Amino acid sequence: MVDSLKKPSFEELRPGIKVPAKETILTPRFYTTDFEEMGKMDISANEDELRAILEEFRADYNRHHFVRDAEFEQSWDSISGETRRLFVEFLERSCTAEFSGFLLYKEMGRRLKDKSPVLAECFNLMSRDEARHSGFLNKALSDFNLSLDLGFLTKSKNYTYFKPKFIFYATYLSEKIGYWRYITIYRHLEAHPEHRVYPIFRFFENWCQDENRHGDFFDAVMKAQPQTLNDWKAKLWCRFFLLSVFATMYLNDIQRADFYATLGLNARDYDIHVIEKTNESAGRVFPVILDVARPDFYQRLDTCVQNNARLSAIANSKTPKFVQFFQKLPYYVSNGWQLLRLYFNKPIDMTALEGTVR
Repeated sequence: MVDSLKKPSFEELRPGIKVPAKETILTPRFYTTDFEEMGKMDISANEDELRAILEEFRADYNRHHFVRDAEFEQSWDSISGETRRLFVEFLERSCTAEFSGFLLYKEMGRRLKDKSPVLAECFNLMSRDEARHSGFLNKALSDFNLSLDLGFLTKSKNYTYFKPKFIFYATYLSEKIGYWRYITIYRHLEAHPEHRVYPIFRFFENWCQDENRHGDFFDAVMKAQPQTLNDWKAKLWCRFFLLSVFATMYLNDIQRADFYATLGLNARDYDIHVIEKTNESAGRVFPVILDVARPDFYQRLDTCVQNNARLSAIANSKTPKFVQFFQKLPYYVSNGWQLLRLYFNKPIDMTALEGTVR
């Protein structure tokens, strides 16, 4: 990819403070939940495992990890043009997602302090990790002469309400898919250091272990609440959240293929690997997982990618908005149909697999 030397311009709230990306169905979300219901949870069925995870959090293995070293102390003007824009977008999306986790976990820790001390301390320590991650990413943005006003984000973002069990499904998958995303990039760049164009990727190995521990925590919470996993409704919801997380990542990443190409990765191959590994991880706790080996699984997602490209072209045209609505409608319908077909594909029932390690 040949870049112009011209630096892309970004809309700013004030000098050096980037206007947050416009919220869409594919952008990172901020969440809230029913804290009263969460405070009434009985974790005794799996309290020993949760206490063991708490000790892992207390050990704080990464307390000295997120320290910028001399490699950061240079000009990054060599990352320019479209590549620079994609890097800024990657850092912003990642920072926003990590900060969303920080806010949710911090509030859970505060609300559960007097009701469930074990869960409260786990959430507080996870919020510590997420604060480090988001702060490290925001500092990386400053290498590109930008940063996010996280206080402004706190007040300006819309919050999505999920019942506690839905928070567990979503955050478990978010943490596990984060692990596989980070470790896959790290291992690739370890084998191909010539593509490691920016030093933040050196930190991904330890970083993703935080994500993995957080995912293990939500795994243990769900096992302490067997009703979240052991009925027909749980199977339907697990399929929904798996498909939502996989489709969101795929649609985001394929339209940012140039970013992954900068790292020497094929975005589609990368996403297929991450989806397969996350699906496999989910099978250790979810009663069902998706059959991602079906030939139509990625074909239908690719149709959605093509539809989104057409939707973007229409949105960027000079056609009047009311005309755009009718132009977009067939592509919205097609996306809905593709995802509905994927949802109703026969899943893999993990509870029916004899000898499966769960």
